Amino acid sequence: MRQVVTTRAAALILLLGLGTSLSADKGASAQTQKEMIGYAPRELLTRPIALLPGVGTLHDPVTTSSKDAQAFYDQGMALVMSYEWIDAARSFHQALRLDPKLAMAWIGLSDAYFGLQDTDEANAAHARAADLADHVSDREKRRIEIRARQLDFVANPLDASKYAAYRKAVEDALAVDPADAMLWILRGMVEEGTPYGHGQGGGVTSIALYEAALARSPDNFVAHHYLAHTYENLGLMQMALEQVEAYARLAPAIPHAHHMVGHILRRIGRSDEAIQQFLEADRLENVEIAAEHIPPGLDWHYAHNQSLLGLTYQYEGQTKSAEASLKKAFSLPAYVDLGEYNRKAWPEFLLSQGRLQEALAAARDVANSRSAMGRAAGHAMAGRVQLAMGNTDQALTELTSAEQALQGMNNPAPFAPYVEGLRGEIMLKNGQLSEATQLLQQIEPVLRRLAGPDEWTETLFSLEWVFHLAHKAGAWDLAEFTASQMAGHDKYYGGTHYALGLVAEHRGDAAAARREFSEAEKDWSHGDSDFPPIVDLHKRLSGN
Repeated sequence: MRQVVTTRAAALILLLGLGTSLSADKGASAQTQKEMIGYAPRELLTRPIALLPGVGTLHDPVTTSSKDAQAFYDQGMALVMSYEWIDAARSFHQALRLDPKLAMAWIGLSDAYFGLQDTDEANAAHARAADLADHVSDREKRRIEIRARQLDFVANPLDASKYAAYRKAVEDALAVDPADAMLWILRGMVEEGTPYGHGQGGGVTSIALYEAALARSPDNFVAHHYLAHTYENLGLMQMALEQVEAYARLAPAIPHAHHMVGHILRRIGRSDEAIQQFLEADRLENVEIAAEHIPPGLDWHYAHNQSLLGLTYQYEGQTKSAEASLKKAFSLPAYVDLGEYNRKAWPEFLLSQGRLQEALAAARDVANSRSAMGRAAGHAMAGRVQLAMGNTDQALTELTSAEQALQGMNNPAPFAPYVEGLRGEIMLKNGQLSEATQLLQQIEPVLRRLAGPDEWTETLFSLEWVFHLAHKAGAWDLAEFTASQMAGHDKYYGGTHYALGLVAEHRGDAAAARREFSEAEKDWSHGDSDFPPIVDLHKRLSGN
């Protein structure tokens, strides 16, 4: 059977807390596991909840005589479509308290539980819905069938026939009711080619499906949300911005909506505005954390938002603010493989600041991850730090450990370039300039293809680090190539123009160097006054 899940979709679904999960600690008792659904306490997921303003309007008619039950079910659907797993589950439970026979609330819980990394509970919730199927409309029966086929695909994600059955269930429902906007949204999710697809991994064929939902339901915030992800995946940032601004307008109380605006703004050179959006998402999350007494570590989005906020501060040259956010993100638990992989942002930051002992300790923390993906990143990061310390032998040992971790992954290809890049850096350190240049010139374009929200910026910083090493080693062919890769990746970054300026200076083109240095100075105009590249730029431009 062919593998259905694409590399891009796999990375994105892992980011959202869907799909491959980290296994529970082996020492956890059966009682503890029973009290938990995924990584969230059952007590939290069943707490009463009020009807919330600003979370997006979504009406999905279901069989119930209770208007309040319908309202809480609709709220649960709105929240689950924004990946608010905890409050979605609370809303569905509230609907069930009002109408214990509301079958579709169990389908909603199945979705929320799956987002919380609990496939067993997701299946059990679906079974509860199926038990109530005699009391629902044909439309709801078709939705219960769609969920059944999706869960079959979850159990067999490499089985193309399971994907075909899942897709057919949605298309059969659409054939009966082509005016149903929710079915068009579900069909767009199916197009991701993965059982875990939830609007975040769409490609070019998803666009028409979400547009069909909008044609039937103007101002459907879910369709706008998923179109924004789709256009971002395709690199169509202006189109993504239109969609994500509509999403934030229609669901202003959702942290992820503001966070998504930040996603796009930073990709089009508007980092200051992106920071404000990440801060608004943080404010909204902190309000709920305080009001509901929910530990921030239970919300996958909280750490993700802190990480992107920190990376954007770092991008702006605001290292003090970057440190606070990246350190906070690093301190929070990661429940999925890609979350563990992305924890490398903190030791990478420390390495860039020359804080080598701290960087090594943080890298070793990542290397102790439960997931192979996290271990690979941690060992590769530790190798880079050891190399900066002058410990080439230890760097080689870490490289071997990182490669062994890759072998434990189902699909190591997207992450292998980050590990293999360490080999090239070791070659640079050993004076093998030609070999290092050849290897790293092959790796860098591949590294750029892993373009998830965190990875896009982390890739830029990885390229910048290679440029730094090449510049230091006098490997100017590699330095020039890497600077061009940075320019292709992000033309708005101050570090890109700084690198291009250094290359032009080496060539003897003083006019081009000055243009690039001036552009870098402008791009870093909000950076810390003691940020070393800014200090250097001021000296170069003043002639000192």
